[in-house]
Amino acid sequence: MSVLSGLAKLTAVEAKLFLRETGMAVLTIAFPTLLLVVLGLIPALRRPDELFGGMRFVDVFMPSLIVLVLALLGVNTMPTRLAGYREKGILRRLSTTPVHPRNLLAAQLVVNAVVALVAVGLLMLVGYLAFDVPMPRHPLGFAAALLVGGGSMFALGTLAAATAPTTRAVAAIAMPIYFVCMFLGGVFLPRYLLPDLVVTLGRYAPPGVQALQDAWTGGGPQVLQLAIMAAIAAVAAAVAARLFRWE
Repeated sequence: MSVLSGLAKLTAVEAKLFLRETGMAVLTIAFPTLLLVVLGLIPALRRPDELFGGMRFVDVFMPSLIVLVLALLGVNTMPTRLAGYREKGILRRLSTTPVHPRNLLAAQLVVNAVVALVAVGLLMLVGYLAFDVPMPRHPLGFAAALLVGGGSMFALGTLAAATAPTTRAVAAIAMPIYFVCMFLGGVFLPRYLLPDLVVTLGRYAPPGVQALQDAWTGGGPQVLQLAIMAAIAAVAAAVAARLFRWE
């Protein structure tokens, strides 16, 4: 019970620290929704188009905005904060107290997972109320895709932070992962404009934009998509656990 109590208190502290950085909190929670609002205010993007099977651009772009949420948190915010703790010696000092550094890692995962759910929930709610973007037609498939895709991103972020001694070092490792995931997820350029090879890679690469899209349109994600992302998450987490240094 004391272990759980300590973890709960540490998680509460980490949540307060996250919210104290107002700029970062707004960026990760509100920015994807603000981007949706900007796009939704363009009339041409709210018209059904045969290019999207009769759907609208704002409908098909929603999974890419979720990719933005997961990428910001998984391979940007979380690994940078963990590397900052190591750089400042916080992890080393924690290792000498009853609060094991692994509890800090668990608290970070919990806080960022909750923030991701809040950001995705806000995005979906505003899309539905303001622009009549439908909710996922396959809720269970969407939940599975979000869980596995988010897990794979957090695992990659933890791997990036595993040994980087400074925030600059972790940025050099995490930023390429961030940009690749954003590119494959259709954030920088809509997926219908990307080469076929890139679109194919995006079907299976974290955080699973195609799985999210398939769940949104009603067919549900493919088992292979979820399996590949789960495997990536498992391997990245295992390697990160083996390489992680607390000081």
